[in-house]
Amino acid sequence: DDSKKEYCSVQFDESEDKKKALQHSISDSETAISEMEGSIEELKEELGALDAGIRALDKSVAEATEQRKADNADYKDLMSSNKMAKEVLGWAKNRLNKFYNPALYKPPPKRELSSEDRIVENMGGVVPTEAPGGIAGTGIGAAFVQIREHSQVRREAPPPPPETFGPYTTKDEQGNGVIAMIDLLVKDLDKEMSEADVMEKDAQADYEKMLEDASTKRATDAKSMSEKENAKADTEVALQEEKQKLKDTKLDAMALAKYISSLHAECDWLLQYYDARKSARDSESESLVNAKAVLSGADYALVQTTATVRTGRFMAPRVQ
Repeated sequence: DDSKKEYCSVQFDESEDKKKALQHSISDSETAISEMEGSIEELKEELGALDAGIRALDKSVAEATEQRKADNADYKDLMSSNKMAKEVLGWAKNRLNKFYNPALYKPPPKRELSSEDRIVENMGGVVPTEAPGGIAGTGIGAAFVQIREHSQVRREAPPPPPETFGPYTTKDEQGNGVIAMIDLLVKDLDKEMSEADVMEKDAQADYEKMLEDASTKRATDAKSMSEKENAKADTEVALQEEKQKLKDTKLDAMALAKYISSLHAECDWLLQYYDARKSARDSESESLVNAKAVLSGADYALVQTTATVRTGRFMAPRVQ
């Protein structure tokens, strides 16, 4: 019983220690699983926000690109139409100078005759002169009308002429006034073209800066997204491993519980009645010792009685 009691006590202590360790491991695993599941959900939300941000950034870049193309097309149309308008005004000014300021008049370049035309001219023939084309014989293409049409809304129509004659002026004064007005119009066109050029350069610089910033942000977000995806994948692997560990630990805890139950079935009766059985054994041992002692004392008394009887037989009584 003593060795059995010691065995049961040791097994109960060891089993209780294992049970506490398993319970602690189960608690740690459940906490770790909860934290990892929360981390995965946070990573999913962050990945969704990054993806939405990248999509929105790409959309804004595409819209800015389309707007930049449209603005650049308007700029080119404006510069082209203003250039052609300056050519028309220059032609008109030159025609006016022919009558009012002959010294400033610039005749058109002489026509280059072909070899056939030179032969005809040398032989006294007349080389036909081609009529100048374009608007009113200016040589400026009629396409100017189509190009300039969209910008007419930006300029107000000139006021109607006065109904009465103004003060008397000479033809030279009238011509110089018209030429001055043409110069003013050309100056306005130059100013408009200069402002448009500055605005175009600023808009292009802003657009390029926006593209650079967008590219940097997109690269940063893409890198962060890749890192978070890797972290999410690693956390999911760790989560599965922790779940498997928790499952195995619970199985070990169940096996330990069965073992402890078997220990109770084996040891509870012994532990419960150990003291009573030990007391009974001690009493039994003591009784055996006493009985042995009693038996030993009876044998000694018997030896003494026998010796006395034998002595009396051989000794005669003394006569007084």
